[in-house]
Amino acid sequence: MFPSPFTTALSKAASTIRGEGTDISTATSDTINQLKRLTMFEKSLTDLIRGIRANKKSEDNYISQCLDEIRTEVRKSDPDVKAVAVQKLAYVSSMLHMQGYDMSWASFHVIEVMSSGKIDYKRIGYRAAAVSFRQDTDVLMLCTNLIKKDLSSNNYLETATALNGLAQIVTPDLARDLCPDLISMLNHSRPYIRKRVILVLYKVFLKHPEALRLAFPRLKEKLQDPDPSVVSAAVNVICELARKNPKSYLPLAPQLYGLLTNSTNNWMLIKIIKLFAALTPLEPRLSKKLIPPITTLIQNTPAMSLLYECIQTVIVGGMISQETENGENEAEDSALARLCVSKLKLFIDEPDQNLKYLGLLALSKLLAIRPKAVIEHRDVVLQCLDDADISIRMRALDLVTGMVNQRNLIDIVRRLLSQISPKHDSNASSEPKASYPPPTSYGPSSDPAYRREVVTRIIAMCSRDTYANVTNFEWYIRVLVDLVYVSGVNVGHALAGQVIDVCVRVGGVRGFAVGAMVDLLSDDALLNSATQDKTNSGVLYGAAWVVGEYVGFLSSPVDILKRLLKAGAGRLSPIIQAVYIQNILKIYTYWANSEAVRNSDGEEFYAATRLVIDGLQRFVTSSDLEVQERACMVSEILKLIPLRDTTAPTTPQPAVDPARAEYESLDADSVSQPNTQFAVPPIIAEMSTLFAGELNPVAPKAQRKVPIPEGLDLDKWINEPEPEPVEEEEGVY
Repeated sequence: MFPSPFTTALSKAASTIRGEGTDISTATSDTINQLKRLTMFEKSLTDLIRGIRANKKSEDNYISQCLDEIRTEVRKSDPDVKAVAVQKLAYVSSMLHMQGYDMSWASFHVIEVMSSGKIDYKRIGYRAAAVSFRQDTDVLMLCTNLIKKDLSSNNYLETATALNGLAQIVTPDLARDLCPDLISMLNHSRPYIRKRVILVLYKVFLKHPEALRLAFPRLKEKLQDPDPSVVSAAVNVICELARKNPKSYLPLAPQLYGLLTNSTNNWMLIKIIKLFAALTPLEPRLSKKLIPPITTLIQNTPAMSLLYECIQTVIVGGMISQETENGENEAEDSALARLCVSKLKLFIDEPDQNLKYLGLLALSKLLAIRPKAVIEHRDVVLQCLDDADISIRMRALDLVTGMVNQRNLIDIVRRLLSQISPKHDSNASSEPKASYPPPTSYGPSSDPAYRREVVTRIIAMCSRDTYANVTNFEWYIRVLVDLVYVSGVNVGHALAGQVIDVCVRVGGVRGFAVGAMVDLLSDDALLNSATQDKTNSGVLYGAAWVVGEYVGFLSSPVDILKRLLKAGAGRLSPIIQAVYIQNILKIYTYWANSEAVRNSDGEEFYAATRLVIDGLQRFVTSSDLEVQERACMVSEILKLIPLRDTTAPTTPQPAVDPARAEYESLDADSVSQPNTQFAVPPIIAEMSTLFAGELNPVAPKAQRKVPIPEGLDLDKWINEPEPEPVEEEEGVY
């Protein structure tokens, strides 16, 4: 901080008094007036900051008062007063920037301070310009000659100040006009200036791209500058430019390779390695050349940042090929992959969460190329699933999902289930015993989003490649049932889809699946949770579908009919209610045609029929059209069945129509005949044909394999479209 104008002027006044050999009482009137004026001088920047801190309750009023004082000060001719006023104005403007304060009214005064002969004032001017000037500031056209003058100054501090300010206020016009001066300054005698010029040229290239073509030869020379800071600046600028078009910088590969093998500057090595990561996909031969020096850096460097960039370049730069059995360089690639994995394990073991995250991120990228090398460290990754940091757990979850195979699927799923599901044993032979609703929190996280993500990943891992990794489908059905009892998530429909898909594809698991679905249908708490926001009651869609489609595995179909017809079913979503109704008819039809009914006296048959008809009445009045239509259809079909016992009907009986009379007559004939078996009404046998046949999976591309019949033209119109009406053009008169 330079002396305040008051202190400077006071010193001058004291010197004047001492020079005249008199005391202050005999000083000239001009000196006394100057002292009086300076004693009334408002504030320095330090005073302004102290005042703002002291006026917290009335900060806005205090700043408004200070701005009024600054407006007066900047108009004064005293350069000291003007410089301090601009300095205070720049500070206040930076404070009020978020509130939209504009100090463009003082732009000309800023240029006046920039042109000051004092280096301290010149710095204030350039800093104020960086704060206040915009691309459309009118007075910028006055800066060209001023900046040129400062760039050619013999005082290198003035040159550095001008370069620093130019980097902040450069416009396309300034870039075009000052480009020749900046290029010539690349040969400046001071490395400090050469370094700053290189960095300023990057901003110039962005505003005036044509300058890059002119400056590129000189910029290339700076890669061999004797000063390391200049070389580092040149590498930084080239790396930033190569982000947009790496191919243009392939000719620099030999020089960059020399810097890679000879430099000891870690930060510059990081930039060079990043640049090579962008260049190696463009030139495959470059990757083979880079493997020895990068391997040496991976083995020897203690810098974690440089180590990570080396491993990242090895992965993305194609230096490790895909895993093969008899590849040309399989031994070298395998050794390099194992070296990278062993170093990444050090990242994961670090207590620093940032390094741990980077290690997991790099492992996930390497997993796609060399899965065997990564899977060897599965336990280390699984430990990260218990980390308190959600970002670490999510990254570990990504990695675990890709590590799954037939051998480790059960262990990984069991580990994931232990985080989100109540205590269970996925390998037990008995069916899972869980309660609904599940606990509100358990495991390392109670975050519903994380639990939902875990459930999604478990389903994705198990169903990948059409369940290629699942060797025990009964185990998978148990897992799906366990996922129903995960709290705070809404994944019921996804679980229902999995249950249906597995049962359709795998015939051997259908009996076990039916038993598991019966337990879900029997869970009253799960049924009653249908009105909650976060519930897995959507799985009842799949449960009803499975028990209806594979009804032959049911031990007591009538009990299932009672469960499907519970009053609580009315709280389910309409799509689940529609499936309930459809499968009620399936189960009833199968049971009515069974030997158990034929060998009975018929009382149970009539009771079950009345039960179904009465239970469907709550669906008949549903507000959903699909549910209402299905309920009415099934109800009317069942009413065609003659009921022998009508002493206590629970619902009004419809008028007798001819079709029903015919069936009743047939039934009467069958009753009059002596027979030890109950004669099921003929309509029951006809209903069974509605659900005959087995539902098999269809491949997604099966339609393509169906040959097109000869003579069928799929592109030909079935009905020719009517010609579009032609609008008559109005005549020109």
